[in-house]
Amino acid sequence: MTTIQGIINKGVVNAELQFEKMGYSAGNISNYNTNGYKAVRFEQVLDENGYLKGYVRTDFSQGAIQRTDRVFDVAIDGTGFIPVTSQSGDVAYTREGSFRVDKDGYIITNDGYLVGDGIQVPVNYDNIAIKENGDVEIYSNDGTEREYLGHIPLVNFQNPEGLKKSDNNKYYLTAESGEPVLIKNHTRFRQGNLEVTNIDMIGEVNTILRLNASMLASFKVMQTINDMYSKAIQLNQ
Repeated sequence: MTTIQGIINKGVVNAELQFEKMGYSAGNISNYNTNGYKAVRFEQVLDENGYLKGYVRTDFSQGAIQRTDRVFDVAIDGTGFIPVTSQSGDVAYTREGSFRVDKDGYIITNDGYLVGDGIQVPVNYDNIAIKENGDVEIYSNDGTEREYLGHIPLVNFQNPEGLKKSDNNKYYLTAESGEPVLIKNHTRFRQGNLEVTNIDMIGEVNTILRLNASMLASFKVMQTINDMYSKAIQLNQ
């Protein structure tokens, strides 16, 4: 039998989950201008006892590709992740391809992770090409002289949602994600472009507004039930 106190407790638990879901929507909105950011979904399921349960999922669907004309910007057109390595040797995976060259000429991420196995660009070169398959070359202005510098690999996972999300749009493999699998003979890189976020801004704002109205209504109902409960106790005294 459901008691008044049980109804209040259930309402509090469900309201807390609604508040948590609002937090994820707010986080998505705050990353709207972050290139390659993947929206986080907080899905709710009602269990057999009437309590809400929440599950966090990452939406890895493709974001729009935006032209930048910067030679070290690389967008991934399709599935996959670029392996990058920290100075301490930790390997992460990213779709954020706004790369640059460090003081030693190596192609790195904006926060200093080495791209691929290490691709060093000479000090003096005319042009650089990052091909659709990941090959990196420098070439003369007339295109007659070319030099191969290295290759940017692209990998995928059996279960990308099992990856552990970290700062700066990076992910780490887990037992749930499985090991990375190299994608061969692809044509998915787009030099001079970046993938923007896949966040639906209007949808996220509507979610926050809807959750806010729902929580206010729930709190009012719980307050009313609590007042009735208090009055019932006073009548029994």
